[in-house]
Amino acid sequence: MKTPIIFDTDPGVDDAQAIAICLAHPDIEFLGMTTTFGNVTIETATSNALLLGELAGQNIPVAQGAAQPLVKDKFPAPAHIHGANGLGNMDIPEPKGKALPISAPQFIVEQVNARPGEITLVAVGPLGNLATALQLDPSIITKVKQVVVMGGSIREGGNVSPVAEANIFNDPHAASKVLTAGWPLTMVGLDATHRCVLSPAHVERIRVAQGALGEVLSGSYQFYKAFYQEARGIDGCCPHDSCALAWLMKPEMFTVERGHLSVEVEGLAEGQTLFAPQGREFLGNQWSQTPLVDVCVNANGEQVVEWITDVLTAKAS
Repeated sequence: MKTPIIFDTDPGVDDAQAIAICLAHPDIEFLGMTTTFGNVTIETATSNALLLGELAGQNIPVAQGAAQPLVKDKFPAPAHIHGANGLGNMDIPEPKGKALPISAPQFIVEQVNARPGEITLVAVGPLGNLATALQLDPSIITKVKQVVVMGGSIREGGNVSPVAEANIFNDPHAASKVLTAGWPLTMVGLDATHRCVLSPAHVERIRVAQGALGEVLSGSYQFYKAFYQEARGIDGCCPHDSCALAWLMKPEMFTVERGHLSVEVEGLAEGQTLFAPQGREFLGNQWSQTPLVDVCVNANGEQVVEWITDVLTAKAS
């Protein structure tokens, strides 16, 4: 049985790596991509999503979504991390295809209603599309199979503030709605993704195996790796978004705890994800009022990176 996935994304170097996994994995039914602002503008996100599918020779539907946060002012895209075009400033062609005539939230609602109990939403950018889909049709809470969110941080600290991870910080109001909606949800945040380092040797294997798409993955990786070398002192990059797919397909590589999530939406701790483990008593019960979810608190980094590489080199083996 294949796993039907809608991939909500803001490509982005690590998004491109994860999209390649969706395109390559034999057990993933890739229903479509929904795009959001975040690593790049919404227009660039949509263009990149279309192009990445085309480079793999696949016609994957793309629906354009959130251009800005629900409430807060939008911050500039982090060109110093992903490049101005989201793919390491590589010289890339314009995509031939066009986005669907419906919005990303509409696409999510339509697909989930057409296949109740089957579809997994994997969201690896700011969460406005999922939040708006919930507003359009709250019944999808009971109709999705599961929701996997790459974002947040419990014990690791933040990557855009001392406490906040980028996807949650970029639209904390949307994140609050999505993480506390009551649907079956797993958060794969920095506690897990920072344990994983995709090395130059892994990426060279991927480049060889992935043809035209591999050249983009490899070229954009060089730009991304330079940022990580300076920011974290590692020879490689953390493949954040691919980790969400790794958990979905191989959850045994992760350590998961169940509990209650909440999101700070303003102030110095804006974008912080707060986690109260199930059954643990605190002074007051305000931390435990939200629905129970699963949170990845660790990962076997070597296994995750080998899995990513194996998926993306399977054609060559």
